[in-house]
Amino acid sequence: MASTLFRNIQTQPILLYPSVLFRRKNGALYCTMKSSSTQTQTATQEKQQNPQTKVSPQTQTKGIDKRIKDYEAIIGIETHVQLSTLTKAFCGCPYNYGAQPNTSICPVCMGLPGALPVLNSKVIEFAVKLGLALNCKLSFNSKFDRKQYFYPDLPKGYQISQFDIPIASNGYVDLDLPVEFGGGHRRFGITRVHMEEDAGKLLHSGNGRYLTTLSHLLQVDLNRAGVPLLEIVSEPDMRNGIEAAEYAAEIQRVVRYLGISNGNMQEGSLRCDVNVSIRPIGQSEFGTKVEIKNLNSFSSVNRAIDFEISRQVLLHSQGQGNSIVQETRLWEEGAQKTVTMRKKEGLSDYRYFPEPDLPEVILKKEYVDSIQNSLPELPEMKRRRYENMGLSMQDVLFLANDINNCGMEELRKDILWISGPWLHVLGIPNLKLSSSPLLFVTMKFFLKTLLWKACGICQNLAITHTECCKLQEHIMLLQSDVWFDMLVNFQVAKFFDATIAKGADVKLATNWIMGDIAAYMKNEKVSINDIKLSPRELAELIASIKGGTISGKIGKEILFELIEKGGTVKGLIEEKNLVQIVDPAEIEKMVDKVLSENPNQLEQYRAGKTKIQGFFAGQVMKLSKGKANPGLLNKILQQKLNASS
Repeated sequence: MASTLFRNIQTQPILLYPSVLFRRKNGALYCTMKSSSTQTQTATQEKQQNPQTKVSPQTQTKGIDKRIKDYEAIIGIETHVQLSTLTKAFCGCPYNYGAQPNTSICPVCMGLPGALPVLNSKVIEFAVKLGLALNCKLSFNSKFDRKQYFYPDLPKGYQISQFDIPIASNGYVDLDLPVEFGGGHRRFGITRVHMEEDAGKLLHSGNGRYLTTLSHLLQVDLNRAGVPLLEIVSEPDMRNGIEAAEYAAEIQRVVRYLGISNGNMQEGSLRCDVNVSIRPIGQSEFGTKVEIKNLNSFSSVNRAIDFEISRQVLLHSQGQGNSIVQETRLWEEGAQKTVTMRKKEGLSDYRYFPEPDLPEVILKKEYVDSIQNSLPELPEMKRRRYENMGLSMQDVLFLANDINNCGMEELRKDILWISGPWLHVLGIPNLKLSSSPLLFVTMKFFLKTLLWKACGICQNLAITHTECCKLQEHIMLLQSDVWFDMLVNFQVAKFFDATIAKGADVKLATNWIMGDIAAYMKNEKVSINDIKLSPRELAELIASIKGGTISGKIGKEILFELIEKGGTVKGLIEEKNLVQIVDPAEIEKMVDKVLSENPNQLEQYRAGKTKIQGFFAGQVMKLSKGKANPGLLNKILQQKLNASS
């Protein structure tokens, strides 16, 4: 009844609070809030600060570099992972990213009087999976708590979370830094992993799409309210932006390997809040920490931390260390700086108490053991396995740090979501899109032609201005090389493992996959799932080269034909008569022919110009159509060249 009444609110604005209005639009409910002061709050706070605290790029590069050496940065990260469950944490509402605002809500996630939450069992399963993957100690008896605070996108006025008894704690994550950043193994502690629900989302707009009488609007979309989250709190073990960014990337890999989240930062499925403080070298006491939000990429994490460290070092060096307060700051990507958002609340401000509407969460050993046995090979395990095979760290990271459980499917969903409205407007029937990136290449050109007139088309669509902006953002994202880089690495490790299982030499398989195959995929914008080459045939190709049946040059020619057209190595060798010439007498005849046809070059060689030997070898290979055994050829050629005339 409450839901029915709520969805039939009159279309005329109803004044609930001085700045809050509800209005119905196209069957969906919109909560719109006036934000006359909100938009200028950040700028005003920054202006009120002492002008001396502003950090210019020149100051950072010249003066601060020397001062930073006297300080140590202390960094911890709070990571929120949105779980890929079919329904929300405490109700039966689905959540689909990009859906019309307020179309996936009910009395429970709206916090209406009389509505009671019911826990989604998948949330428990995913929490246990992540806790085990992060080497945590599980709490077999845990509970939920209410975290009290007011914010426009929190309809209940509190968040269901976990406070003093999280489901997992005291863990760690191992990772390897990329070679270009100095390499090395790192272990970062995990303080806790706890379950909670997400809040709604505030949409900022200045065009008055929903309420034309107001010029500045703050729209509330509650679709995300109640979506299950796992919050991962790290120990303050990181010391620079690179380590923090790599830690966040490893968390993303872990949740993707587990299949509990797509981990897409651009969708908010993985959000990082970074805590940064500094202290003089040798001091044991921590400094005042500052939280940084609005980090939507790993590179943003790195740059925001580096800026914040420089800002705090500058304040300390100017004797203004006391002006560093516990606060939340936003990272402004355009300005490449952090700005004050709000003062940080303390634990007492949240007034935690046990959630009265939910029972305790009690885990059985049999349940935990069954989940433990179902865990896949995780990134760290895979890296160590490859390292034990004798691969270099560069090879290990290329193969192990692939996207694995996501990528093509998310790409397919994005194409469907983006192309759907446009196809409808243009009168094109719905298409059943496969996960082939070849379709994506076609769609790229289609989207490019639509991008410049997207806003014009949006006027004829039943979508909002905010969705139009997001549509353009997604189109530009799909046109970038980000997706192509992702496709190159998609399930490369599985292909490599399958090739090794067929008996291929480990190092040779790595070289072929990372070299010619990876280059082909990047140039053609395809994934390893879309090439015609199978792991079995790659292993056969490597064995044929290693065994001397064909040369490496012939092997490359066969490789590209297998990639594009498929077939078998043996079949192509027989069909094109590509078997390597290993008869010494036959090769000797070809060498004699080349030497007799090039007397001037032969005279130059014997006069001391020995580098010309490569010329003769090339001519023999050309004569044999690349089939002469290179080792045998060089041996015979050298004997002939050094023989007395």
